[in-house]
Amino acid sequence: MHNIVCIKQVPDSAQIRVHPVTNTIMRQGVPTIINPYDLFALEAALGLRDRFGGEITVLTMGPPSAEESLRKALTYGADRAVQLTDRCFAGSDTLATTYALATAIRKIGKEYGPANLIFTGKQTIDGDTAQVGPGIAKRLGVGQLTYVAKVRSVDVANETIEAERRSEGGVQVLHTRLPCLITMLEATNQIRRGAMADALRAARAKIVKWSAQDAGVEDISKCGLKGSPTVVKRVFAPPARAERAALVESAEQPAQALIDAIFLNQPKLETDLATLARDARSGLSGQC
Repeated sequence: MHNIVCIKQVPDSAQIRVHPVTNTIMRQGVPTIINPYDLFALEAALGLRDRFGGEITVLTMGPPSAEESLRKALTYGADRAVQLTDRCFAGSDTLATTYALATAIRKIGKEYGPANLIFTGKQTIDGDTAQVGPGIAKRLGVGQLTYVAKVRSVDVANETIEAERRSEGGVQVLHTRLPCLITMLEATNQIRRGAMADALRAARAKIVKWSAQDAGVEDISKCGLKGSPTVVKRVFAPPARAERAALVESAEQPAQALIDAIFLNQPKLETDLATLARDARSGLSGQC
C-alpha cells in the first residue's frame, strides 16, 4: 500500500495571543507543532503499514520552517516527506489549499506510485473548518470517509475498505472502494514513540521540496490570496465577563441548593417552566 498523510504546521494554540490594538494573531515567539488531529491520521496510516506493508508519504504546504514538522513525522516512521513551499501559496484559504494539495498528490502518484489511501486530521486547530480533507477528495474525484474513528478492515486485492464513523446517534459502519480519503477523529489512537533508527534517519533525510511549478500547478491564480475568496475581516479575543460566577456551597444537598440559587437569580424562570409544562400537557390531551 502507498498511503499519503497530509499534515500542517500550526502555532501552539495554548500560547496564541491577540494583539490588543490590531486585533491580529501575534505569531512572533509562538512555538509551532504538528496539528494534533493530523497525528491521529498519521498513526492510522502507520498501523495499516504494519499490517499490509508499503510506504507512507507525508505532505505539507507551508513556509520553509514547516520542514521541522515533516522531520518530526519521519521520526514517527513515515518513509518520505514532501513540502510544498512557494510565495504564491501565501494567504491560501481552504479552497486554494485543496487545489495546491490535490495537485501535489497527483504529482506524488506519478513520482512514487498512486495512493491507496489519503489521510488527514478531521480539522486543524488554527482554522477549525474541517474543509480541507473533503475538498481534496472532491478535487481528486475519490470517495471520502469523514470523522472516522476506526479502520475496520482493508481488502487490498479487491480495493475495498470498511471503517467506523462516530456520530451523535451512535456508530456508522461505512464501506467503499479504494482509493479514498479519510479524515480521522481525535482520541482514536495514540501516536507511537518513534524508534531511534527512525530519528537518525529523519535527521539525515532529504525533504522533497516543490515549488508551484515543480508540483505541476497550472493556474497560479487559483493559489494564495488570488485564489482565496474567503476574507478574514478581524480576529479578536472575546471581552472578559464583568459578572463573576457565583459559588454555591452545600454539603448535604448540593443539587437542590444549585436549583434554588438559579430560581433565586432568575425570578421568571419558574413561571416560564410552568407555562411550558402546562402547554405540553394541553397538547397531549388534544392528541388523545
